[in-house]
Amino acid sequence: MKTLLGTKLGMTQFFSEDGTVVRCTVIQAGPCLVTQKKTVDTDGYSATQIAFGDVKAKRLNKPLLGHLKKAGIAPKKHLMEVRGEDELTVGDAVTVDVFSPGDKVKVTGVSKGKGFQGVIKRHGFAGGPGYHGAHFHRAPGSIGSSADPSRVYPGTRLPGHMGSVQVTQTGLTVVATDAEQNLVLVKGAIPGSKGSLVVIKG
Repeated sequence: MKTLLGTKLGMTQFFSEDGTVVRCTVIQAGPCLVTQKKTVDTDGYSATQIAFGDVKAKRLNKPLLGHLKKAGIAPKKHLMEVRGEDELTVGDAVTVDVFSPGDKVKVTGVSKGKGFQGVIKRHGFAGGPGYHGAHFHRAPGSIGSSADPSRVYPGTRLPGHMGSVQVTQTGLTVVATDAEQNLVLVKGAIPGSKGSLVVIKG
């Protein structure tokens, strides 16, 4: 199973064997412990539930604590299901060893929140002229006719809340892994701020 939960630590640069500088993101990935196995017979589908992130027991509710205690696992902050069949059993650990340099992966995270933004920053509008005397600078312009349809169409690009949504970055390449420190270096940028939760899938 080539799926791991991790934490984005930030960006750095990595020097390849030929001396080329590679800009990459450092992810603290795993180890993720298997907390439950779901099968077609018992649950109607096949999946493996994994847990990540140490947390104090008082931060979890009793049903979740009981669920983890049944699996013999200490309190964990995040749980996730991975669809499909595999040979893992409850209590097994999934580490960064499932990835190797050169692997293609996709990383899912929650993008940085930008608050309420206008159309130039949110949608890339060009805006109006910036010279003195112009009355149209950063406004969205016309958003609909007055007589027909006499309304604004749903989906019209307007100012609003920007960011803080789930984003999946595909086509990323694993540059290096460090099994001792549970680190994965991925070429390029990934969504989310430092310390945010991300999901790496092979």
